[in-house]
Amino acid sequence: MSASTDFEPQRRARALIEALPYIQKFQGAIVVVKYGGHAMVDPELSMGFARDIVLLNLVGMQPVIVHGGGPQITEMMQRLGMQSEFHEGLRVTDADTLEVVRMVLVGKIGRDIVRAVQVSGGSAVGISGEDGGLITVVPKSPELGYVGDVAEVDPYLIEELLDSGMIPVVSSIGADEQGQAYNINADTVASALSAALKATKLIYLTDVDGLFAEADDPSSLLSTASVAEVSDMIDGGVITGGMIPKVESCLAALQEGVSYVHILNGCTPNAVLLEILTDSGIGTLIT
Repeated sequence: MSASTDFEPQRRARALIEALPYIQKFQGAIVVVKYGGHAMVDPELSMGFARDIVLLNLVGMQPVIVHGGGPQITEMMQRLGMQSEFHEGLRVTDADTLEVVRMVLVGKIGRDIVRAVQVSGGSAVGISGEDGGLITVVPKSPELGYVGDVAEVDPYLIEELLDSGMIPVVSSIGADEQGQAYNINADTVASALSAALKATKLIYLTDVDGLFAEADDPSSLLSTASVAEVSDMIDGGVITGGMIPKVESCLAALQEGVSYVHILNGCTPNAVLLEILTDSGIGTLIT
């Protein structure tokens, strides 16, 4: 057999050997993945993501998927002749908008993710923060209507699903103590849920490669960063705009006991596997 035909099997074998210590280290670990960005609307990327999650599950980790769906909600509202309104970057959610949010997140996106996981050989269950008292919220502000902040997370339902070998797929909806549903920022849900579950890892899939030492300079990608360094980057204006609340959610999770938080580009094929199971990773690890 020629060297050229030998190369591919050898490369695959080296990849498996490189992954082995990470599989051993994170055996049984809860890994919360905030799924969003372009990866969620590209069919090929979404199926690749589902296969990554199933593989993590098969090698002994316990993945939990959290998703939002802002662009899909906006698209559905346009199709229904409804106008989207935003206040300080958040969607103003009246009663009619809330029904669309629930329909899109729970009835469409959540079901699509469950189906992709099942087709890839896993067992998934779609739920929302309303189910089983998972997420209790308080109103964020009167100007936003039915938009909530996470007040409490009861992880019992998720823990039961994980113990049964299932992969939970969580839509970012919660309810107040009277049972009124609220729209919640999915980054915030992922952070709060990872803390309540005492997750080992929290992964944010985004449309950027990670955090940059120099704003808008992709060549300055940081493979690792400390909490102090990230805080300085926010204060110094290196991290700006929509990345600020995402990064603040990362820091909140670390402060609540999550061991590792990753920010990576979900548009990279097999992004989750490359970040968790290789020496170099592909995004930014915050510890």
